[in-house]
Amino acid sequence: MERKKHIIAIILVLFVLSSTASNKTKIYQAYLNGNMSAWKTTIDEMQEAEKSVDLRADLLNYQYGYIGWCIGVGNEKEAKTYLKKAEANLETLEKAEYSASEINAYKSAFYGFKIGLSPVRAPFYGPKSVNHAKRAIEINKTNPMGYIQYGNSQFFMPPVFGGSKSEAVEYFEKALKLMEISADTLNNWNYLSLLTRIAEAHQEMGNYERAGMYYKKILQIEPGFSYVKNELYPAYLNEINQK
Repeated sequence: MERKKHIIAIILVLFVLSSTASNKTKIYQAYLNGNMSAWKTTIDEMQEAEKSVDLRADLLNYQYGYIGWCIGVGNEKEAKTYLKKAEANLETLEKAEYSASEINAYKSAFYGFKIGLSPVRAPFYGPKSVNHAKRAIEINKTNPMGYIQYGNSQFFMPPVFGGSKSEAVEYFEKALKLMEISADTLNNWNYLSLLTRIAEAHQEMGNYERAGMYYKKILQIEPGFSYVKNELYPAYLNEINQK
């Protein structure tokens, strides 16, 4: 009987690991190809399935990415729908005493999303977003997500309210180093997203040499990354050719 229980436990662990790897690959390929329909299908399937704490944390990360995309393309209705789902998953993870640093990082991100959906609430949500990002870093100085969210808060906050694009890039690059030190880069959409964010930030600030270095790094890692290959890098080359 004990042996049978042990075998069942092993099978369950292997199933969770297999599901985690499969979902990660689906999301990564969707990101590479700009296939957000496939991304949505994956998170919807995950939302309906039974979830361990780790699988719920993965789902939360993928929902976070989808919400950001929805806001970026102006699909506010979809963004609000998935933000509610993500907040519910975040609450469940917090009750399960999941990583406090990660919890605070996502709270920071979600306040940022709320600002994107309702800019007039920025004076109220902005400080909350910054404080949660700072708290995420304080709790765990090796968690890239905390640095990313603090960087986002600085990048999008108007200078009159204390925002600084140069400081934002410093935090983005700290997050990047932490990801690379931990080798958390393979099939990781967050890694490519961060590299892209840094490249775009440098370009926006007029640091064209640094921007070009990051765009080339991205295309060395993933030559077929459609967003950079077909949109961002050609636009960058066109911009510097006009200087």
